[in-house]
Amino acid sequence: MNHPLLLVLVFHNHQPVGNFDGVFEQAYQDSYLPFLDVFERYDQLQIALHTSGSLMEWLDANHPEYVDRLAGLVATGRIEIVGGAYFEPILAMIPSRDRIGQITTYTEWLQQRLGATIRGMWVPERVWEQSMASDLVRANISYTILDDFHFKNAGLNEDQLHGYYVTEDDANVLNVLPGSEPMRYMIPFQNPEDSINHLRHVAEHHPGAVVVFGDDGEKFGTWPGTKEHVYDRGWLSQFFDALTANNDWLKVTTPSEAIDSVPPLGKLYIPEGSYREMTEWALPAAKINEYEDVHHDLENQGQWHRIAPFVRGGFWRNFKVKYPETNEMYSRMQMVSRRLQEVVSKGGGGELIDQARLELYRGQCNCAYWHGAFGGTYLPHLRNAIYNHLIAADNLLDQAEGRGWQADQRPWVELDADDYNLDGRPEIRLANNRLLSLIAPAEGGQIYELDVKTICHNLLATLSRRPEAYHRKVLQGPSCGEGNVSSIHDRVVFKQEGLNQRLGYDSWQRNSLIDHFYPADVAPADVVSGQAAEQGDFVHGAYEAKLRRSEGRMQLQLVREGNVAGHSLHVTKGVTLNADEAVLEIAYLFENLPQDFHIRFAPEFNFAGLPSGADDRYFRDSEGNSLGQLGHQLDLHDTTNLGLVDQWLGIDAGLTFDRPTSVWTYPVETVSQSEGGFELVHQSVAVVPHWHLTPDANGCWSVTIRLAVDTQLAEQRMNEAATVASV
Repeated sequence: MNHPLLLVLVFHNHQPVGNFDGVFEQAYQDSYLPFLDVFERYDQLQIALHTSGSLMEWLDANHPEYVDRLAGLVATGRIEIVGGAYFEPILAMIPSRDRIGQITTYTEWLQQRLGATIRGMWVPERVWEQSMASDLVRANISYTILDDFHFKNAGLNEDQLHGYYVTEDDANVLNVLPGSEPMRYMIPFQNPEDSINHLRHVAEHHPGAVVVFGDDGEKFGTWPGTKEHVYDRGWLSQFFDALTANNDWLKVTTPSEAIDSVPPLGKLYIPEGSYREMTEWALPAAKINEYEDVHHDLENQGQWHRIAPFVRGGFWRNFKVKYPETNEMYSRMQMVSRRLQEVVSKGGGGELIDQARLELYRGQCNCAYWHGAFGGTYLPHLRNAIYNHLIAADNLLDQAEGRGWQADQRPWVELDADDYNLDGRPEIRLANNRLLSLIAPAEGGQIYELDVKTICHNLLATLSRRPEAYHRKVLQGPSCGEGNVSSIHDRVVFKQEGLNQRLGYDSWQRNSLIDHFYPADVAPADVVSGQAAEQGDFVHGAYEAKLRRSEGRMQLQLVREGNVAGHSLHVTKGVTLNADEAVLEIAYLFENLPQDFHIRFAPEFNFAGLPSGADDRYFRDSEGNSLGQLGHQLDLHDTTNLGLVDQWLGIDAGLTFDRPTSVWTYPVETVSQSEGGFELVHQSVAVVPHWHLTPDANGCWSVTIRLAVDTQLAEQRMNEAATVASV
């Protein structure tokens, strides 16, 4: 006992903003509650616990008795609470002011509710960049935990990781503890004795060593198969029994006690990175497959261990390149953060500003901004939640300025240009008190965001179908393993049959006003599959933008000279918005059309967050009659009106046309991976009106489309809820 091995167990519990209430509850019943029930029986053990703010708020609202139990264990020294950024953002993704704000705000909450002294923090997804050390120290954090992978990237070997190091940035010094990857893979998937044997080996060779386990608490009951393994078959009790039985040479302690007990091993600067799997997922799909093949080949040759310390995978920030939709979400978050900062710098404050700040912080929750073994950005409800909170923050700032969508606020309309999606090219913001649209002239003049302010919903929170590295497993077909419970990183599970037949890829983002030109006899099936032959160069072609402003009315005019089927066409596309109207007026004018032109013009619209598979989400005709659920494929002819209704959201998005049109509709579905396995996910509803371009005597053709968003049902519910609340 003169030099016991110090084992630091850090459990990280998290559920993302926007996850379903039932998922929170199931995780509580399967993981958080039974874990605490078992742990409380072992008086000699101490652990550290990090719970994300999104989960902690839910627990405090739905199971305050659990939070009270945590507070009791904090008071007796059994649990050290590890702080963090309130709503679990990737720190590298958010501005420095928001990093410090998220951390300090959550520290205050934990101090007030749990009576906890916060010395350390959990770095979400262990995404690290060295400059972040200064912000952590400025937020009164003295230590954090990263994976041993980070330290190996800095040049250390396994024998140099049995302790902790200090690092610094701009003279701000931070303690950094390396989490053990061997322990991360053993717990809870291998027998407890395997962990004990590993720790005994470390203790024999490194007297007084510190070994840190830091990983997801959901591994203990929520991950597939772990509830039976950890609790029903008693793995956790056996593990704690083994720790207790070996307390003559093994001391289970907290991060703060370990830091106070032994000096650092030295000083280290840590390269940017994350845990190993995350760096792999950040690579382009083809590179992931190439990496896996090389890994497999070298491992078979017995050479992988020689090169592994020098292999680092990709850079987390490139998820915003791999998935442009996440870049749009990120850019929108930055817009809100900058706007809030501008208001504060001008002396703005008060309750509305404080609420806006919290909504911004919720909109920075990391899970929807990336994708790996977890659903992440492929899960529509997570993307919708991010936009919901970002739009809510914007609404609160509008309200603080007296120009919200509510009846007592003044109506307005604005039109401006800036590099809103941070790609080096100007985008257009067309907004009023009810709608906000962002349009990319350089990318086909497409609308890539359409916010409905009354319900805080982005109708264009879409996702395109694209190749993923794991699709080759889908093409190989179902397989399943038996025996010991496995990590989700190793599982191959098919949640539906025939997924290999549902793979399809898009060559454009699923935005709106995507200007397709197809052969006159194009097959609808080819349009649905994305295989229809484009006859024009307008989908990605750059338009010239002209901004036209008048009192109460703003118009973006987009002009382009392009090529369709070998002919030069002059196209003018106008998007108009009036103050206090939830209506976009879209007008197309084609000039220089040949008289014998045999081309079908098909401007594509996409609508996100309107799920399929429910009778209260349906297409309607001009009389309000249902044309079927939103997941249905329609092939309509000679219509001037089509609506998409979501009664749960309380929205009716209606398209009207000033000349009769045919319309195709179809669901956009992705084959994606989550912790539960491979699954088909509904991403958006594509609505494609289409016309044969028949020119008039002057070689012209035109059409006007009105997109009207009716949220009267949602507003009625809000008013009823407000009336009940005031009674």
